[in-house]
Amino acid sequence: MRFTLVALLLFGFFVPGAFCQDTLPKFTAVIKENGKVLISWRNTYPVVNQISIQRSSDSLRNFTTLLTVPDPTIPENGFVDSKGQGTHMYYRLFILLGNSKYLFSKSRRAIPEFVAKSQKPVTEDEELNLRRMDNQRIYFAQENNARSKPTVTVPGKINAISDVKAEKTIYIKRQDSLIAQLSGKSFIRFRDSILSKTKDTMLFVQLDTVLIKTFIPPVKEVKEAYKVSSFVYTAKDGNVNIALPDAARKKYQVKFFEQDSTPLLELKEIKDTLLIVDKTNFIHSGWFRFELYEEGKLKEKNKLFIPRDF
Repeated sequence: MRFTLVALLLFGFFVPGAFCQDTLPKFTAVIKENGKVLISWRNTYPVVNQISIQRSSDSLRNFTTLLTVPDPTIPENGFVDSKGQGTHMYYRLFILLGNSKYLFSKSRRAIPEFVAKSQKPVTEDEELNLRRMDNQRIYFAQENNARSKPTVTVPGKINAISDVKAEKTIYIKRQDSLIAQLSGKSFIRFRDSILSKTKDTMLFVQLDTVLIKTFIPPVKEVKEAYKVSSFVYTAKDGNVNIALPDAARKKYQVKFFEQDSTPLLELKEIKDTLLIVDKTNFIHSGWFRFELYEEGKLKEKNKLFIPRDF
């Protein structure tokens, strides 16, 4: 029999404070409003090589493995069983620890979400863990481009330790090129290196295929420094004042431009120490650039603003 389920990282699904998650080997099983069953847990084991989710209509036997999570070391994890049939099915976890030690969690049925919400809320430490999860930059592809694991079909049973394959091969790709093939343990070291030494993102396009997406820093907009000129400025009445104390002794020239550097107005051989240029000469309101020349040399290059009041 084949089962279809949706697996997802907790940071893409849970709302901090919604309900309390149990710590392995315990787990939480919640029936969502849409009838799907959410299985979740917190992992505090120092070494864990595999976690598989199993389901059965009997609390003691005939369990079928639904999913083996790609990375069992994630502190907060879970999946959604879309074929859970409400409270009629039992769930348990198969946990493979270090030195080939393994255990099964106690089987349990799912409980309605409103019951789970009435239980102990998520603590501040748990909320911090959720934020750390989001910073890990590990996402799982889905047809709707959501940040969750893809829909998968994983049939088969785990009846003995010999059936467990902890050293599953993970294929690493960058764009269209295959750059590495790593075993489960080697992949964990590779993952930690990517997350700690780079800002790249890891995207599981399949359960055994990871696409490395290179981090591209955002282009920072260079803000132009602006300081009101002491020589050419807009007065309170909106007109432009040109104040040149040495106008009687030196030769001054001012050129005005639109924001796109289109020439607008040019004043040559200014002789007045204070010259007022009516704002109507600028045709419209907004920013304008200007260049002030003294004895033919550029003295200042700046801009001014004409308010909209005419």
